[in-house]
Amino acid sequence: MKTLRTPDERFDGLPDFPFAPHYAEIGDGDGGVLRVHYLDEGPPDAAPVLLLHGEPSWAYLYRHMVPPLVAAGHRVVVPDQVGFGRSDKPTEPDDYSYARHVAWMSQLVFDALDLTGITFFGQDWGGLIGLRLVAAQPDRFARVAVGNTGLPTGDRPPPDAFLAWQDFSQQAPEFPVGAIINGGTVTDLPPEVIAAYDAPFPDDRFKAGARVWPSLVPTSPDDPEAPANRAAWEVLGEYRRPFLCCFSDSDPITRGGERAFLGVVPGAEGQHHTTITGAGHFLQEDAGPELAQVLLDFMGN
Repeated sequence: MKTLRTPDERFDGLPDFPFAPHYAEIGDGDGGVLRVHYLDEGPPDAAPVLLLHGEPSWAYLYRHMVPPLVAAGHRVVVPDQVGFGRSDKPTEPDDYSYARHVAWMSQLVFDALDLTGITFFGQDWGGLIGLRLVAAQPDRFARVAVGNTGLPTGDRPPPDAFLAWQDFSQQAPEFPVGAIINGGTVTDLPPEVIAAYDAPFPDDRFKAGARVWPSLVPTSPDDPEAPANRAAWEVLGEYRRPFLCCFSDSDPITRGGERAFLGVVPGAEGQHHTTITGAGHFLQEDAGPELAQVLLDFMGN
């Protein structure tokens, strides 16, 4: 598997991002090794808060959430998915699959970092991957929160807005990552923040993972990952630890997605489920401190 690694200088001087990089090596599933980046802030002996990003962002998305969580005494771990941020980037679209993303993050979270007592939050693909981790080893997770995400099995047709996005990701001659994230927020991001989202991708060779990810979301019942997601739903159907939904009100793709979990996951019963108002798909950008406080309240801080 051929990979690229974004030069470190691309990450110099990013606004509001003073965090030190950490790295682990995992198997690529093809006989080689991948270097994966993650943030690791706060007391190393504290129970971890695991924050997973999705398409086409990276750990920078959580920069306004890490400080309040750390200030409350928590250890905060924020990985970059393979193909994003400071993590290595396989160059061929066929190198990426849903199953491989789950395996890669499983190696990092369970094997390399050996996290337990986890409070998890996932958005977008962070939820698609993270909920598979929860289903694989539920006893490692003390509580789970999700926002603007899901666990699709392909048994229901996706929204038209998602199909349009999927088509754009495969057909558009240009794939401007920073501009895409700006388009998924209610607020208008300043140029230096848009540039920070572009930083991991010096040119199109680095964007194979970002380009292919939308096409890997299961949209038909015979998708190769549909059976695994159905099995994960079976586990979630028995998950009795606290489970919180905190979706935003202004995301045309996932708005109302909490209905898939409510009444299905036992741990969701009696929780203070929250709708983040005035926030788009990237609710971490539009309402990062508010979302951090929702997680703190969920944890009893």
